[in-house]
Amino acid sequence: MDSIPANRRLWNQISSAYQHEHDPQIGAAPRLWGMYSIPDVHLHALGDVTGKRVLELGCGAGQWSRALAAEGASVVGLDLSEAQLAAAARAMGAARYPLVQGAAEQLPFAADSFDLVFCDFGGLSWAPAHLAVPQAARVLRPGGRLVFNVASPWFEACYDEDGSRVTTTLQQDYFGLDTIAENDGGARSYQLTYGDWVRVLRGAGLVIDDLIEPRPEPTTPNGYNETEPHDWAHRWPAELLWVTHKP
Repeated sequence: MDSIPANRRLWNQISSAYQHEHDPQIGAAPRLWGMYSIPDVHLHALGDVTGKRVLELGCGAGQWSRALAAEGASVVGLDLSEAQLAAAARAMGAARYPLVQGAAEQLPFAADSFDLVFCDFGGLSWAPAHLAVPQAARVLRPGGRLVFNVASPWFEACYDEDGSRVTTTLQQDYFGLDTIAENDGGARSYQLTYGDWVRVLRGAGLVIDDLIEPRPEPTTPNGYNETEPHDWAHRWPAELLWVTHKP
């Protein structure tokens, strides 16, 4: 199913409310990963970006992109939503960088264009991985890196749709994780098992360097979801931060 038009409509509809609610958290400091805003300095996933050509897949309001541009990277922010790109343009500040509308599964860039492709719950959460990962690999230069953070299958399998919270009880079939309906209008996000992520990444010719499972402190709040218990992500992996490179 082609979810691009529906996902574009969804993010155009919710962009303003989303940024109003979450920018105070995700824009509070540079390089904060995921639902728990864990600093990259603690996870060592991204590395030095000075002088590198960088693509953010699903840049939203550009919180990551503008931080990396300020560090001296040559950044391109890509997003499916016009509203998200408009928010990024308004917030850009002194460190200017280009914004491009497009989908992760149909990247409008030439092969071997970037030293780093990354996203934090961006394009690789909202596009089928078997389409988007090969696109990311295509636009990477040899030696370039694909680094991305997504929800773990544990988190999705324990999500109680009726209660709108993550629990300690399995709610979904692990082997049935694939396409997640985000609304009745056809918007979809995507999830893979651990094994399927490995197969998709290796199938795109990428080398897996690390799989980081960010572990927040027990008192760290989740800025996006209710969890039961509160320290759920301290006890089980809520996120997967993949670090890969193109040989």
